[in-house]
Amino acid sequence: MFKVIFGLFIVVPLLELYVLIEVGSDIGGLATIFLCLFTAALGGLLIRWQGLRTLMSAQQELLQGGLPAEHILHGILLAIAGLLLFLPGLITDTLGFLLLVPFLRQQIILRAMRDQKIKHPTQHSQVIEAEIIEPKDFHIK
Repeated sequence: MFKVIFGLFIVVPLLELYVLIEVGSDIGGLATIFLCLFTAALGGLLIRWQGLRTLMSAQQELLQGGLPAEHILHGILLAIAGLLLFLPGLITDTLGFLLLVPFLRQQIILRAMRDQKIKHPTQHSQVIEAEIIEPKDFHIK
């Protein structure tokens, strides 16, 4: 796990630099900076809007007596999208915007739930009816 995280801290910034240099050479340095700022601002607005919608849906589910587990997972994915959009770079912005698509978030949640069920299958409980009989003359010898 440490190697994966360490690799991400090395590989992702290098990829981001490469893409920024390539895009900057095509459209110009100022346009690239503007593009990064624009995607961060647009992403922030979209996350705020979708986050409020998710919060209102979760509250509605609670009022109906349900558990808003799916809404919580949507909220977690929206927080990850916000983090990705906050980081400078076009690759992380693209991943962040992909997480803002409700259909894709739903697919990620469904896949995670399916994988979780496969890894940890639920045990079906059986109800065993029993009757406790207490003998009146029970003595331990």
